[in-house]
Amino acid sequence: MDIALLGGTGDIGQGLALRWAYDTNHTIIIGSRKAEKAETKAEEYETELTSRGLDDVTIDGLGNEAAAARADVVVAAVPAYHLTDTVESVADELDDATLVAPAVGMQRDEDGFHYNRPGAGSVTQLAANAAPDDTPVVGAFHNLAAGRLANLDADLDWDTIVVGDDTDAKDTVCELAEGIEGLRALDGGPLANAAEIEGLTPLLINVARHNDGMHDLGVKFH
Repeated sequence: MDIALLGGTGDIGQGLALRWAYDTNHTIIIGSRKAEKAETKAEEYETELTSRGLDDVTIDGLGNEAAAARADVVVAAVPAYHLTDTVESVADELDDATLVAPAVGMQRDEDGFHYNRPGAGSVTQLAANAAPDDTPVVGAFHNLAAGRLANLDADLDWDTIVVGDDTDAKDTVCELAEGIEGLRALDGGPLANAAEIEGLTPLLINVARHNDGMHDLGVKFH
């Protein structure tokens, strides 16, 4: 598949781009509001992969609209506060693509991080509201520690919970997730369940902050 990572220059975008490029044969396209920034990051990712013996991997860097136009799956790997604007900016380019939303809204105070639930019900629902009516939207990759994800020397042993109302789109995203070594996809039901999953992320950050040796936490269900 052709996968476009809008905001692929950021932390979660970098991790997903590197893992998919390293573990699978999917075509990876980095998107950014500035095409030049996307091109620079794509070259950096290629250099990292080449250093690991993958000489035949090509990653393109494009502006977000051009990246979305080429993709079968579009991952809006941007912070929650940029999500709506980003999706609206590429709405005309989504066509038959599946849109994936990994963003989580959080606030921080002296006690720690807290889930900032939007009026729409979840950040994933914000993406669905901004997307065209015929574009399937799937929530996934919410609870992944971006630093460990981007470190190709680190083994993963995580679950990612996938939610969505379109069964075929959800199956596609589950397949993509499990293409990453050490990542297991679990069906979390319809998109209405996204808030419960998004709310795990600040919990994981708080636990990691207050317990020695528990950096880069993820979730694993037994």
